[in-house]
Amino acid sequence: MAGLIKREDIDEVRQRTDIKEVVDGYVTLKGAGLGTFKGLCPFHDERSPSFTVRPQVGRYHCFGCGEDGDVIAFVQKQDHSSFQEAVEKLAARIGYELRYEDGGTGPNREEVGRRQRLLDAHKIADEFFRAQLLTPGAAEARTFLHGRGFDRAAAEQFGVGYAPQGWDALLKHLRGRGFTDAELKLTGMFSEGNRGIYDRFRGRLIWPIRDIAGDTIGFGARKLYEDDQGPKYLNTPETTLYKKSQVLYGIDLAKRNIAKDRQLVVVEGYTDVMACHLAGITTAVATCGTAFGTEHIKIARRLLSDDGTGGEVIFTFDGDAAGQKAALRAFEEDQRFTAQTYVAVEPTGADPCDLRQSKGDEAVHALVQSRRPLFEFAIRTTLKQFNLDTVEGRVQGLKASVPVVAAIRDASTRTGYCQALTGWLGMPDPNEVLRLVTAAVKRGDQGGPAASGPGAASRPAQPGGPGVAAGPPSGAVPSFHRPDPRDPVASMERQALEVALQEPALLAGGVWERFAAARFATPAFQAVHDAMRATGPGLTVDPVRWVEHVMEEVPEPLRPLVSELAVVPLPANTEEAVQKYCRDILSRLFELQITRVKADKMGQLQRLDPAADPETYQRLNRELMMLEMERRALRADA
Repeated sequence: MAGLIKREDIDEVRQRTDIKEVVDGYVTLKGAGLGTFKGLCPFHDERSPSFTVRPQVGRYHCFGCGEDGDVIAFVQKQDHSSFQEAVEKLAARIGYELRYEDGGTGPNREEVGRRQRLLDAHKIADEFFRAQLLTPGAAEARTFLHGRGFDRAAAEQFGVGYAPQGWDALLKHLRGRGFTDAELKLTGMFSEGNRGIYDRFRGRLIWPIRDIAGDTIGFGARKLYEDDQGPKYLNTPETTLYKKSQVLYGIDLAKRNIAKDRQLVVVEGYTDVMACHLAGITTAVATCGTAFGTEHIKIARRLLSDDGTGGEVIFTFDGDAAGQKAALRAFEEDQRFTAQTYVAVEPTGADPCDLRQSKGDEAVHALVQSRRPLFEFAIRTTLKQFNLDTVEGRVQGLKASVPVVAAIRDASTRTGYCQALTGWLGMPDPNEVLRLVTAAVKRGDQGGPAASGPGAASRPAQPGGPGVAAGPPSGAVPSFHRPDPRDPVASMERQALEVALQEPALLAGGVWERFAAARFATPAFQAVHDAMRATGPGLTVDPVRWVEHVMEEVPEPLRPLVSELAVVPLPANTEEAVQKYCRDILSRLFELQITRVKADKMGQLQRLDPAADPETYQRLNRELMMLEMERRALRADA
């Protein structure tokens, strides 16, 4: 049973993982001062590197677009995975066994090791197939690709390969790389007969099917020879890696553009994905031998940030009966999205690959641009079954369409389509359809092609939802203005917070009491300081956990500021220079506090009548003398 990962294990994974090593897998980082690294931001286009990583505190921050977070957040955003998936991936990376709440379980070490062996086998097979495409025996495969407008560069871009004819070419190759038959049986790349296992894919064009992280988890194979008695397309069967209901071909290539453009284009085949990407539609993916379903929608919603604020899902289908049927199947899942959902049907029956071949890249773009709302398509397709030139046909069309419209969950969208259906049927009473649909909704009579329905049309975001707390009332969250960098006091306070976040070990002992007692003139900095005090001195020995807990304590609007303060390079090139700089800054902070306290006490002294209260007068003078001695001591230590 799956469960929530224990908090202490999450902290342990975060602490043990080197964020630089993880980020290096996606971004080329270069040193930018002691303990700081910079690179081009993976979250937005830029020419000058502003993406900063500070391994000591376990965080990154882009000074260009403002993206920030820890190593878990980075993996989530890059792989478009859930929080738990990111933690489990990082735990597997460092060999840490996670524990789960309430007796729940996660992938144990043995399972992780077995999964990695399967991934390794697929990676080697992927390389083997690609190499085979260049051999003389793959002439038919290369001819097939060329005939569909794909050159060698396109084949390399999508990792297309060739499975040689024969029974054991891949089998021998993987055995030679140390894999046992027991392991190979689990990959789905082999079939089993009376004499043992043999290659599942033989004499076929091969496409690697990769998960969202880019790992090869299965293969799709296209028949090339007439004597091949198998199906036209043959995919990897269900394995522990490959679940067709959770796989979208091309997702590894499309994920960033889907997230950036907030658009997902669903096509029907491998060559269609290739054609779309080569034509510039880089948000295209395809299902693998199954309809677009609930698990695919979960992936798509994560990528689209499907929160009701925009985004679109476009299904492309052939114009024949099978294509229309596929579009109506898509309708059945539609309302799981809040993004606008469309369908683009090519009237001539040409798919994106055919269009690109015959009419060029522009035709592929035109197909996508011709999209129509999926609700409209479903209703119009229903009406096409009847002769609307007759009264009887219009009545039948109305009866068949009412359940389709009633299936639309969003009330305002449903009302809009009631009006549209009235016009399409040419009915004189504009309220008749609305009355019938409203009655059907009350009865629960919501059928037709969509008893439930992928991407809803213009559905507004719903407030709250499962596990989502309602936001505070307007004005309940304090606003913080970014301090003027020219203000010398604000500048010094900022430097003090940078030091405290990045070198918290310097706050040990009596220094913490002084730091905790400090008061900041800048509201935003005072709020960060309050969060540090709330976190307490216990975590100052662990920079990663220290920053993480401060982030949790600080008001939400200030979290990007904390991230920025935690990673900005300190102006020093050696460890000794860093320590001296940090001590100097803290001394300046403490001296400023002393100066403020002295000013307060001087004011009290000036307002006091010595004759009326000589005891208080003497006490204030003693306190002022002690403060001055403390200030001088700070300067002497600096």
